[in-house]
Formats: sequence, C-alpha cells, structure tokens
Amino acid sequence: MSKEFLKGRELILAVLERAAEDTDFQARLAENATEALADYYTLTSEECAALACGDIRKIEKWVGKLDKRLSKWLWARLQQESW
Repeated sequence: MSKEFLKGRELILAVLERAAEDTDFQARLAENATEALADYYTLTSEECAALACGDIRKIEKWVGKLDKRLSKWLWARLQQESW
C-alpha cells in the first residue's frame, strides 16, 4: 500500500520504518522535519509535531509499544535535544 493511502497508526509506523532504514531521511528529519514529512501529507499536525520532537510517549500511545529498531529515530531526536 502506498503512503498516500495510509493514515494514523500505519503512517506513523511507515515514517519510523523509513527513519530506521534510511539515514538520509533521518538527516532530513533532523534538519527540517516539516519538509521531510511533506510526502506524508495525511499526518495530522499533532502527529508531525510528535515525530519531529521525538515524543515517544505520545507516539506509543497511538501505535503501541515500539521495538528498538522503530524507536531509533525518536531516541536519536531526544538525544539531540539534550545538551
């Protein structure tokens, strides 16, 4: 199924899957999440914000417990915020 037809849980998981596999996409997310997520236009603004800032709690509330591979981007994002 193409990303145009995905919504909610499935689309969030698709973004996390891509971030886990594609380092270029990870870099784009870190640099400009809004631009990186533009292709995922059915994401709500709340979903985009949670992905952009690495809000693991909110995302896991929506999609369920994430495994280590799928939470890779979120943990990386949270570490970028720690200084």
